[in-house]
This record gives sequence, C-alpha cells and structure tokens, in this order.
Amino acid sequence: MGGMFVKEEEPSLAVQEFVDREIRENKVMVFSKSTCPYCKMAKKALTDVGATFKAVELDKQDNQSAVQQYLATLTGGSTVPRVFINGKFIGGGSETKALKENGQLEILVQAD
Repeated sequence: MGGMFVKEEEPSLAVQEFVDREIRENKVMVFSKSTCPYCKMAKKALTDVGATFKAVELDKQDNQSAVQQYLATLTGGSTVPRVFINGKFIGGGSETKALKENGQLEILVQAD
C-alpha cells in the first residue's frame, strides 16, 4: 500500500517541477486553454503591449488536472488563465486586460 502513495506523489512532484520551471524560465508565462475566451483575452492584452510570452495550453496536456491543482496551491485559484510576470502571479484574463488598460501591464513586462 505504501507503494501506491509513492506513485501518486511522483507525478505531483514532476508537475510542481514543471510548473515552477516554466514560471522561473519565462519572464511572462501563461497557463491557458486553447478554447478559453478569458485566456484569449489575456494573451491579446500581452500581445497588444508587445510582450513575448510562453503559453502552455493545458487542454493539450495529459496532466491538465494536476497542473491546475498545483496552480491553485500557488495562486489561490485553479481557473485559467494563470498569468505570471517575473515569477509573480498577476491574475487571470480580466486582471491582465485591466492592467493593460491602466498602463501597468506594459511597465510590468518591461521590468527586470
């Protein structure tokens, strides 16, 4: 029975390492789903301010649920998109769009 618990923890650790690495290695990181309108809103806002970003489309990942569970642990929410800039969670689609509209998004993506 102990072996079952080890098997359940291993993917979880792999998921954590994957998510943490993506956030660390990409100045602007978006965890998204390809058909989600709020995800499209966030990516458009980022594109509009000239941001270079990486998007992981969770609906094309085998570990979608596990990634969303870990993102919930990190951010307090499991909905997508989850947008990170310089390792900091800034919000979802509505928050990203609002930051663009008030001029803060461009400042964030240009900061080191």
